[in-house]
Amino acid sequence: MIKDKKILLGVSGGIAAYKACALTSKLTQQGANVKVVMTKSAVEFVSPLTFQALSRNPVYTDTFDEKDPSKIAHIDLADWADFILLAPATANIIGKLANGIADDMLSTLLLASEAPVYIAPAMNVHMYAHPAVRKNMQQLESWGYHFIEPGAGYLACGYVGKGRLEEPETIIETIIHHQREEMIENLSGKKVLISAGPTREKVDPVRYFTNRSSGKMGFALAEAAAAQGAEVTLIAGPSEQVLKEQNIHRINVVTAAEMYEEMHRHYAASDIVIKAAAVADYKPKHVYTEKMKKQGGNLQLEMVRTQDILMSLGNKKDKQFLVGFAAETNEPLKYGLQKLRAKNLDAIIINNVAAQGAGFEGDTNMVTYVNKQEDRNEIGLATKTEVAKSIIQLILRDMKDEDM
Repeated sequence: MIKDKKILLGVSGGIAAYKACALTSKLTQQGANVKVVMTKSAVEFVSPLTFQALSRNPVYTDTFDEKDPSKIAHIDLADWADFILLAPATANIIGKLANGIADDMLSTLLLASEAPVYIAPAMNVHMYAHPAVRKNMQQLESWGYHFIEPGAGYLACGYVGKGRLEEPETIIETIIHHQREEMIENLSGKKVLISAGPTREKVDPVRYFTNRSSGKMGFALAEAAAAQGAEVTLIAGPSEQVLKEQNIHRINVVTAAEMYEEMHRHYAASDIVIKAAAVADYKPKHVYTEKMKKQGGNLQLEMVRTQDILMSLGNKKDKQFLVGFAAETNEPLKYGLQKLRAKNLDAIIINNVAAQGAGFEGDTNMVTYVNKQEDRNEIGLATKTEVAKSIIQLILRDMKDEDM
């Protein structure tokens, strides 16, 4: 839920700014791309250089310091972020945001952004309880801002009570929990159709053509969608994989023709369709009823094309969000983009199966997600379970964008 997220961290002027350093480090370690914006007061507590070193990104402190003349910095940052985190959030920045005041870099971009905002307050116990601060927080909550309650304990001012910035680990856990809940809401009631595994094309009673697909990636996608509340139908070729989630309707098939039939049978009722199966492109023209006997010399078998499942689904696409896979060994991006365009897909998952740690049979993968606008998202080397979760997030993002 954090990996590959673009997070804008707003640091305002309080002693708790030192905790924002640890927060930046932990977010970065979890794979997030963090950019830090500091108020003038925050710079009095922690040097911008500290955040630059921890985030490996420039730090922004001045509305008029335009680092790139081709862009307006506060607008560019506002559009860039997947979400914004204010930590620590002082009474001052909360008041500015609640009343539409934009007089520095942080407050200006907050008004310019449509990204979700998480606010982690930190202040004196009496300030936190003041009616003006409570009113401002209530106003922001009514607008959809998300608060991460401060902890209670000894404060820097000497008081004991509520107002201490929550610990970085808890802030991250709270954000992950909230985003997971939102995704459950997004997938609740959605019907997801997924294909997984290989197919087998019979030659005779003892031989068949197949491939190295284990089904692990497709099964991981089914688990990820089901865990977030979707009604999942999994069309599975021969595979030893076992489903952990019980609310997945699994249909076992063997041949490409059987997979074609089942995918089309469930297609019309589906909202999201992910074709992760490695389906045979060819099958023997003649299937022998008796075992073929070994003979001297070479053997030639005539092969014929199987039906292109993904192309046929793309041609019939109505309301479905259709996602394909492109497993390549040579120029994967080139051939993946060709497949995206030719088969009328909403997104394509491209991976180089020859790369170390990626591809068939293993427990890890790394892929490139490309949507129909040809925007690319790299999902780095991770377990197939984690890759599946990232793919589902990206699909939901693109579906949400289409609905807007």
